[in-house]
This record gives sequence, structure tokens and C-alpha cells, in this order.
Amino acid sequence: MSSTLLIFLGGLGQSPVAEMVAGCHRAIARDTIERAQMSGAFEGVILVTDGGELDPSVVVERSGSPFHFGRNLKEVIGKYDIEKPFYVGRGSVPLLPSHELGAIAHQLDSSKDTVIANNPFSADVIAFTPGKAIEAIDPPASDNALAQLLVRQANLRQVSLPRTASYQFDVDTPADLFILKLHPGVGAHTRAYLEGLDLDTSRLKRAMSLLCDEDAQVLVAGRVGSYVWSQLEATTSCRVRMLAEERSMHTDEREQRGEVRTILGFYLEQVGHERFFDTLAQLGHAAFIDTRVLFTHFGLDLTVSDRFYSDLGQPEKIDNPFAREFTQAAMEAPIPVVLGGHSLVSGGLLALIEIASLEHNAKC
Repeated sequence: MSSTLLIFLGGLGQSPVAEMVAGCHRAIARDTIERAQMSGAFEGVILVTDGGELDPSVVVERSGSPFHFGRNLKEVIGKYDIEKPFYVGRGSVPLLPSHELGAIAHQLDSSKDTVIANNPFSADVIAFTPGKAIEAIDPPASDNALAQLLVRQANLRQVSLPRTASYQFDVDTPADLFILKLHPGVGAHTRAYLEGLDLDTSRLKRAMSLLCDEDAQVLVAGRVGSYVWSQLEATTSCRVRMLAEERSMHTDEREQRGEVRTILGFYLEQVGHERFFDTLAQLGHAAFIDTRVLFTHFGLDLTVSDRFYSDLGQPEKIDNPFAREFTQAAMEAPIPVVLGGHSLVSGGLLALIEIASLEHNAKC
């Protein structure tokens, strides 16, 4: 029996800037569906959504309200008696080509009691067999913990996918749209959507160019995995200054308990926004910052719009005074500062390394 592709899509479009990201999610989903069908490796495709249809050949299931990821997934698997579910979250794997998508499905088809995931601790691509293993776990509220639950509670064998941009990059915030716009590996629907957006990629290009400059030093701060650091060290010419903090702050519920702390946050408290960025300019020629760690350090309960407008570098549209001042200072910094979420300093950096290498026709 072949794999069944399950794409979950929805839950973002609450404001114009959130709808911008949600629109990209829809375009990515259309490309993923076409790539799955082109591979010939899937028995069918089921779209679980709170919106409309994307493709007439796809089965559409309406997500429950209020939405609960684990319960919805369990319900769909049971309803269609799916033996080999292949789950893809919204905005995930926009760079994964058809043959690699099909290769994972074929690997699953030949496996037994196995879960395949792109990130064991925070996965958004999860394929497993048997499908009934979902009944042996506590249904998680989000997809982050699903792979680990299938291992710990359903006793499935874990297989991890490669730590490359194709498997690790996903679109969570507007910062990821900038990166995606520069990458040649996006699908036709996503390319057309991005070309219709007014995205100024000049700051990102300036920062990215330094990856191939042996005289440059680049600062990366936030929830950075060791695999990203190793890729930066192995495949770029620049020197890297890394500050890795608060990985898994959502999964470990440190954020919910108000326990998130970052050394950059403590320094920002002491010196203020202007001096903070002046200091960063002494530490590197460009900076990639996962702002969610900083904002959480300060106990900010920002709206989606405020976070997203910060990523876009549009402080005039931000309501929260602290986030507005921080973003304004970042845009006025002496060096190019790229703001974003976890994806920026994980799969996003892997994608930027690929783009920079392609532009220089060689390894950076």
C-alpha cells in the first residue's frame, strides 16, 4: 500500500500581513500537491484546511473548531483507514523537489513500525507506519512533538531526514518570504505569488553576500542548531560569531512559564536600542537575529502583525512601543540586520548558503 499525503493548511490570515504569509502557504501547498502527483509515489492527497479547495483532484477535509492538530490528524487517519500517513505542515518544504518527495514515500512504503521526520524535536514533515500508531499516543496540540510521541509512546523506530535546506526550510514569517524569493528552487505557484509581492530584498542580499567574503564576520543569534553552525563553518568563507540560545522554548514550555532568557536581552536592558546595534556592528559585518527569543525574554505578548511587521522592517506599522523602537533601531543600524523567527536561523540560513554558493558558482 502506498503513502497518503496529508497537508494541513490554515489558521493564519487574521490581518493583511498575516494573509500575505498565508497566501504563500497556499501557493506552496499547490506546488507540493503537484510535485507529489508528479512523483507517482502517493496513493492520494488529503488537504485538511479551514479554507477552500486548491486542486479538484485532492480530497478536502474541514479542520475542527477550535482546531486541535492531534485530534484532527487522528480523525482523518481513522476516517480513511490510512496505513502510511505522510504529513506536511503549512509552509513546509517549499524547496523539496518531486523526486525527493517521492523518495521519502518509497522509503516509508518499504518500512515497518517507523517514523520519518525532518526534525525529531520540532518536525513539520512526518511520515509513519502503521497509521494506527496515532491511537497509541496522546494527541499533541501542534505538530512539533508528534515524531517524538510516536517514538516514545507508540514504539516506532525513528529515521531522520538530511539536514539540508530542502528538508529543513519552511515558511513561518515574512522573513522567510525574502529568502524564498531569492531561491531558484521554488515551485511555479510560489514563484508567481512571490513576484506579485512588493518585497525589498536589498538588505538580505547585502547580508547574504558576506557569507562568501573571507574578510567578513557574520553574527547569528537565536535558536540555532549545531547542524546550522557546522554548515556555516564548512561551506562559507566568512567567520561566524554564534549565540545559540533557547532552543525548544515552545516544546519545553519555557515560554509559557516565562523562563526564556537571553544574554542579548540582558545587554539590551542595560544599554538601550541604539547602543545595542552599535555594539553588534563591532561584533560582525551583518547580523541574523531570531527576535522571538528577545521578545519573549522581555515578556512581550506581541500580536502576529507586530511580529511580522518587525520582520518586514516596517516599524511605523507596529503597535507595541518596544518592538517598534527595536525594529526602527535595527533598520538604522550601521550593518545589515535581518530579523525573523526560528526558520531564519535554521533552514533559512541553509537556504541562503545555497543561494550564495549558486551566485558565486562555487562553494563560498
